[in-house]
Amino acid sequence: MKIEKIIWPTDLSENAARALPYVTSLAGQYQAEIHILYVLKEYVEFGAAYGDFNPEEDYKRMREWERETAEKRLDELCEKFLQSCPLYIRHIDVGDPAAKILDLIQKEGADMVIMASRGRESHFDFGSVAERVIRCTDVPVLTVPA
Repeated sequence: MKIEKIIWPTDLSENAARALPYVTSLAGQYQAEIHILYVLKEYVEFGAAYGDFNPEEDYKRMREWERETAEKRLDELCEKFLQSCPLYIRHIDVGDPAAKILDLIQKEGADMVIMASRGRESHFDFGSVAERVIRCTDVPVLTVPA
């Protein structure tokens, strides 16, 4: 079995962190690259605003703040937990998480995905993102109970 590239999608939650020991163990064992993916939410267009507001500027500032916060959290996570791994690459994208995971699998030619069975916002034991990824890829997906 050849594992050169592992994708670890994270929403930076405790649930997602439960997959991290599996990611680091397999990456160390196979000397694999770790591709960490964080997907920013896609927000709907702002409606009418009253007063002295600029919805486009507010949206832009909010998106920049969210991206900067995600980059900072990913930096902390990589420094603290991934120093023993041969190579890790951060990806930040915007949109539907399952679609972005599937896109990254294709783009990077990933050999495996390791993810939590559910993310921060899931109310069920098995989340819709994990389900869609498993159904729509032929790459092995290891789901860690959350």
